[in-house]
Amino acid sequence: MSDNVSSADNQQGSLRQLADDPSETTRRAPFFKEIIKAYFLGALHDGTFSLNKRFRISQKGTEWLKFLKEILQKIGYNSWIYKEGKNRDVYVLETLANFLDFKFNPEKFKRIEEKISYMKGFFDSEGGIPKDNNARFYIQLVQKDKEKLKQIKKILKDINIETGKIHNPSYKVDPNYWRIYILANSQKLFIKKIGSWHPRKIRTLEKRMVI
Repeated sequence: MSDNVSSADNQQGSLRQLADDPSETTRRAPFFKEIIKAYFLGALHDGTFSLNKRFRISQKGTEWLKFLKEILQKIGYNSWIYKEGKNRDVYVLETLANFLDFKFNPEKFKRIEEKISYMKGFFDSEGGIPKDNNARFYIQLVQKDKEKLKQIKKILKDINIETGKIHNPSYKVDPNYWRIYILANSQKLFIKKIGSWHPRKIRTLEKRMVI
């Protein structure tokens, strides 16, 4: 393992501490602009662009959104959170941060830390893990854009994380829905190298650290 990867691993800290204390999550995050920007570019895959030219990321609850708001502020960008609709537990973070770009190609990253941070953001927005502790453990990454998922697969290969084939679970249900799984022999490596800054995923991963 390279020194760069080891350094990134050490910055993740205790999963329990990060899950229980969002401010601790923020304090331990590697607050270099490039790293935070890379994370947001990955997380943007769960985002949309509004008619008034604002980037929007929506979630059930506000835990992760509050973290996003705080780290955006750390690198000099404002954002705001509001509830979407009166009867839904859905909240939206909006920002005008001008570094965000839906068409960004992650293969442009030169530093391993940026690739890891981008993948962390992508996993936090588009990654899936079982919520049921008794279910067989898996890590999946999904995306409507197959070409983007090819880029994700290549980045993971650069970090020595093996993935399965890009596939469509059901053309009848959604012909544009693509998915890859992290292979079982790379799951622990994914958790160690990539991990998460999403409070809910942190809690789930901690419970499933022994696979």
